[in-house]
Amino acid sequence: MNIGERVRKILNEVPTYLKVVAATKGRSPEEINEAVESGINFIGENYLQEAESKYKLIKKDVKWHFIGHLQKNKVKKVVRLFDMIETLDSLDLAEIIDKECSKIGKVIPVLIEINSAGEPQKSGVLFEDLQKIVEGLLNFKYIKVKGLMTMGPVVKDVEEIRPFFIKTKEAFEKIKSLYKNELQWEELSMGMSDTYRIAIQEGATIVRIGRAIFEDNYDNKNSF
Repeated sequence: MNIGERVRKILNEVPTYLKVVAATKGRSPEEINEAVESGINFIGENYLQEAESKYKLIKKDVKWHFIGHLQKNKVKKVVRLFDMIETLDSLDLAEIIDKECSKIGKVIPVLIEINSAGEPQKSGVLFEDLQKIVEGLLNFKYIKVKGLMTMGPVVKDVEEIRPFFIKTKEAFEKIKSLYKNELQWEELSMGMSDTYRIAIQEGATIVRIGRAIFEDNYDNKNSF
């Protein structure tokens, strides 16, 4: 199958409410345009410089999600280019985002990145710190916090990821219940090429798929 065929296959098999973000790190504008022309409406980039080099070469009016670790010195440009930041992991970073957005009058949707396995080498908010982060985010005028994102740990068997998605969904529902009058809390970004089917089963509204779209020798046999 080519890129277009793989995109159409994925879009035909997933729920209609799901946002499929094409993870385009290392992919050419030609590859991305083929995916877009086949139905992809969301592009996920890890690096600002790479996104800048592709932005004007992508044909359609798509939404751009920042899905990599966001360095503070990149915030000024990121908030201008991207439509959502999926990797907010501290109130210090939120303060800079809010400040830069205030300069251009832009309210940017963000997801709080959860370190669902508590891995010390990875970024993200721990479950026990989530409510404190949410409380702090309520004070920012130019940030609209919309939900959670998690990567999950690297696993040998894809089924091993399920407990981390379940725990993230539980945290999502807890915050939704506690802040139902303060937040427009609706997005849960979980799952990549190997694990997106499990993520959907456990409540994801956004998945980030790269290899399953762009690599012709990729085959995820995990079924719904």
